[in-house]
Amino acid sequence: MLAYILRRLLWTPILLLLAAFFVFFMGTVAPGDPAELQLKNRATPERIEKLREQLGLNDPLPIRYIRFIGNALQGDLGESYTYLGKSVTSLIGPRLWVSVQLNIVASVIALTIGLPLGFYAAKRQGTSRDPAIVITMLVLYAMPVFFTAPLLILFFAVQLHWVPAAGWGGMFSTQVILPALTIGIPGAAIFVRHMRASTLEVIGQEYVRTAYSKGMSDFVVNYRHITRNALLPILTLLGFTMAGILGGSLIVELIYGIPGVSRLALDAIFQRDFPVMTAFVLIGAVMLVLANLVIDIAYTIIDPRIRLN
Repeated sequence: MLAYILRRLLWTPILLLLAAFFVFFMGTVAPGDPAELQLKNRATPERIEKLREQLGLNDPLPIRYIRFIGNALQGDLGESYTYLGKSVTSLIGPRLWVSVQLNIVASVIALTIGLPLGFYAAKRQGTSRDPAIVITMLVLYAMPVFFTAPLLILFFAVQLHWVPAAGWGGMFSTQVILPALTIGIPGAAIFVRHMRASTLEVIGQEYVRTAYSKGMSDFVVNYRHITRNALLPILTLLGFTMAGILGGSLIVELIYGIPGVSRLALDAIFQRDFPVMTAFVLIGAVMLVLANLVIDIAYTIIDPRIRLN
């Protein structure tokens, strides 16, 4: 297993360099002159050419890419075209941490609700509880965010006064409860469906029937033989959830007034702020590569029989 992990670690920088190249190339071929976008109404041919020379935009593409990688390794992703004088890192950093905290809490809620319910529904197949759980979670999943969020605000914040209706005070404040529930409940529905299907597939295996025939207790069979094997497909789903942490809370952050990355990303798209957009795509690519690495390693930990050579 150690050799496999080392190989995956050696491949990770190569994948990140390839992802960075495609991100940089997209920002290069995107419509609009960066110098003209930065100068806006002060743009003249002379000023545009002077700024292009200062920014190094007239250099060959390989040199610009190497410079981009060197700066990115030092945490420098350039300056925003919209917020003049502001570095992309200083703009994204605090907002990214807010979105990460929100999605961590939402993921914990989704896993805490989804995995036990999915396992319970599978174990109760053939009874009325199984379809009741599945149908309830599907209804919750089908409800759009712009309906569930105001509903939660109206009930828990306006009527009961249990939690604040909006704002942000950190992942351990009461302000995180409603937005985390808004994201986590639909996520729980997804985990219920996948956990139920995976558990049903494992329950039908011969080694589970053999374990029962040997007189093992339900707890031992459920934990050692069913749950651990049923979790393997869930890891892949969890990996995509981790990688999509930037785009999964756009509407929720806007509704609850959370100062995350969603508003900044939306503004960057409409205002063609290419350094900020490039940074978001690059961060998403890095998170996807690292999430796959973590999930591949977790496979070998949960199921020692897996040996990828």
